[in-house]
Amino acid sequence: MSGILCGICGEKLFSKFVETPEGPRCGMCRRAAPLFQRAVAYGAYDGTLRDLIHLLKYQQIKPVAPLLGRLLAEALAGVRLPEPLVVVPVPLFKRKLRERGFNQTEEIARAFMHRRLLRSIQLDTCSLVRVRETASQTGLTRHQRRANLRGAFAVARPESIEGRNVLVIDDVMTTGTTAGECSRVLLRAGAKQVFVATVARATREVEIHLREPEAAGQAAHA
Repeated sequence: MSGILCGICGEKLFSKFVETPEGPRCGMCRRAAPLFQRAVAYGAYDGTLRDLIHLLKYQQIKPVAPLLGRLLAEALAGVRLPEPLVVVPVPLFKRKLRERGFNQTEEIARAFMHRRLLRSIQLDTCSLVRVRETASQTGLTRHQRRANLRGAFAVARPESIEGRNVLVIDDVMTTGTTAGECSRVLLRAGAKQVFVATVARATREVEIHLREPEAAGQAAHA
């Protein structure tokens, strides 16, 4: 992502009046900082990057995953992450997993792990689970997204998380609601700190014109 970014959530900022003593901050993070320490993304959820994510997510073209994993590693290359670190992909609900045949975020996380930016890093695909099916987040407001996801995740193996630094991986971040809810349950289970990394970030300048095509794509592949 280029330009001025919020130092916490990674939102692209369009005003020069964003500096704080701690660095650039968006309005949301100024009012109420997220539970995660920092979120980073490789690029905007638009154009070729959006097409690549859709090839993996909706057309099941799994060879795209290594490329997305490499892009994720590039996004994190300049970020100082604490060690040891547990990498946790955002899980799918079991019915959706059966329908799709794989979790695209887990595929990206596995590809990312092959690059091993840190010496002490571990992939955990079992501790964070999705316990409730949720409606599509497309077109929902931030408040509606938060209500939709409340109680959707749980930690099945808290002993694997307690006292550990966690990196949550997802394909796309829009408002940060999913990342926030995952962070909430991980911290409640005893995680020390939570960081977030996504391949793409839906910025305000492209989010509006993407809503209708995104909804159509999800409906076609539901």
